[in-house]
Parts: sequence; structure tokens; C-alpha cells
Amino acid sequence: MVIKVFLASSSGSTAIKKKQQDVLGFLEALKIEYAQLDIASNEENRMWMRENVPGDKKPSGGIPLPPQIFNEDNYCGDYETFFDAKEDNSVYEFLGLNPPPGFKKMPYAEEEEQEGDVEEEYEQEGEEAED
Repeated sequence: MVIKVFLASSSGSTAIKKKQQDVLGFLEALKIEYAQLDIASNEENRMWMRENVPGDKKPSGGIPLPPQIFNEDNYCGDYETFFDAKEDNSVYEFLGLNPPPGFKKMPYAEEEEQEGDVEEEYEQEGEEAED
């Protein structure tokens, strides 16, 4: 299975460029095989992307902006849903891929506990400094 990332090579928007770079960089870091499909220079790619983004995922203007992510022909999501999956440590599920051997997803409750521990340590250090 190949992940397809639809992007615009000649986008005038720096926000879109940054989002595209974020997606590609993250996929490269995880060593996930992907294909870049340019919608700026290839009308066929542009039409395929527009036709295959589900209606409820299209913006009010009706035209989805890059990056849009697919697993073969299955729609995964746009940058915002990718970002949420990245934050939740659920990118493999988002992409419809099996995680590599040894990959361990930290449950959300454990993440909160660990963050809380750090905050408590900070508070304790601050209290000691005040004494």
C-alpha cells in the first residue's frame, strides 16, 4: 500500500507549503513509503483529488486544499486530521497502516499522568525555591 499525498508544488501560500512540508517530513521520519502527487502541474491529479475527497470533508468553497492524504484510493484526511493523529500518536491508524514491530502507542491516560507528574515536579521545585 502506498500513501498518496496530494500537494501543490507552486502554491503561493506559505501556510500550505508549511503544512505540506510537515506531512512529508513526518512520513519520511517514520520511514513510511509515500508518493507525492502534484495538483498544480497535473490536471489529472487535481481532478482525481477533488472527486475523491468525501463531500462532508470538503470546505464550504467546495474545493479541498492540499495537502490531502490517501492510502491508495481510500481517503485518510487533510492536514488538520493528520495533525490531530500526529498529536494523538495515532498516525498509523489514520493512514490505515499496521504499526511497525515494537511500536508502542502510549494510551492517552498515561500521557496525561506523565504530563501531570512534570507539572507537579515544577510546582515542588518552585515551592522549595521560595522557602
